[in-house]
Amino acid sequence: MPVLLSPPEAANLLPVPGVRLGVTEAAIRKLNRRDLTLIELAPGSRVAGVFTQNRFCAAPVQVCKQHLPQGDIRALVINTGIANAGTGEQGLAASNATCDAVAGLLDIEARQVLPFSTGVILEQLPVEKLVAGLPGAQAALQADGWYEAAHGIMTTDTIAKARSVQVNVGGKTVTLTGISKGAGMIKPNMATMLGFLATDADVAQPLLDVLVKEAADLSFNSITVDGDTSTNDSFILMATGQAGNPTITDAASADYAALRAAVVELSIWLAQAIVRDGEGATKFITLRIEGGADREECRKVGYAIGHSPLVKTAFFASDPNLGRILAAIGYAGIADLDVSRLRVWLASAGEEVLVAEKGGRALSYQEEAGARVMQEAEITVRVDLARGEASTTMWSCDFSYDYVKINADYRS
Repeated sequence: MPVLLSPPEAANLLPVPGVRLGVTEAAIRKLNRRDLTLIELAPGSRVAGVFTQNRFCAAPVQVCKQHLPQGDIRALVINTGIANAGTGEQGLAASNATCDAVAGLLDIEARQVLPFSTGVILEQLPVEKLVAGLPGAQAALQADGWYEAAHGIMTTDTIAKARSVQVNVGGKTVTLTGISKGAGMIKPNMATMLGFLATDADVAQPLLDVLVKEAADLSFNSITVDGDTSTNDSFILMATGQAGNPTITDAASADYAALRAAVVELSIWLAQAIVRDGEGATKFITLRIEGGADREECRKVGYAIGHSPLVKTAFFASDPNLGRILAAIGYAGIADLDVSRLRVWLASAGEEVLVAEKGGRALSYQEEAGARVMQEAEITVRVDLARGEASTTMWSCDFSYDYVKINADYRS
């Protein structure tokens, strides 16, 4: 079960003017499963995105990278079950054929379509099933289709991830709604996930391109479940421009600041939801690394702790075997780290416990206090590197027996 995460309610997901979504069952990998989602954007919409840095990136990612810079994107199509990664020229042909089919249905050009896939790697996409399912997805297009779409993009997720927020921009109420999927193979850059966030704000394309990268860096690129970087990761930000606000063109303006804050807030929520639903997760762990010489070395420490199987299994067992955290910090890659100045705390439910200082166990530390904190479902690990003013916050989860079961049985 997800860690303190409730399923979305359809009534709480707000339509974004200029966006319609349709979901259907195309039997791409399994029968009786919502596995094909079509998103239609109104003319004039602007789209920006960031993608996996895995060199073995999937065919749909390659096609997206070709289509997105050309602008005037009018549709997105997402299938689950088959990732269409490690599929060579045949996989590329399948992604292009998907775009051709969507273009024919919507009377647009193939270059105006962005394809996305998630699921099993190294298996060919049954493009004939996908194409046959598209008319059903088109027939289901509706403005309030976010709830169905959140379910339609799931793979090993146990819960759909979706949320809406509204903010005042230029005297107009601007709506933002987003969905994400992911539970395993999660590690930036990006994490093994798909994220789609739409707003009706009017924002210039150059600022949208900056905003999607900033939001991803503070959210989806700050989570880890298991340290594996996927072949298909994509985060897409869509702006239809139908809210009626003056076009945002200045990154220093109050309007951009308001929109940026809302996009980042929603992106962080969607990213945290992925970690809370991490495969087999029972603990949600916040990693707050402070006092770094720069943000990058803070992230190195956060990743080292968040990736460590020894740390993660200790959290699952609620075992304050906290030397594992010190070991992870020590191998994070900061060659001149002075461990005699470093301090480490555990915190949860209003209680913070100093664990380590001056190169070893804090004199005040009692294992009973550490065990009490580790019993909680939400735990914060705070590390002060005592090297500067930089800091970062990241999110991870524990490893349970179920993680192995889920991934051992994934293809069955």
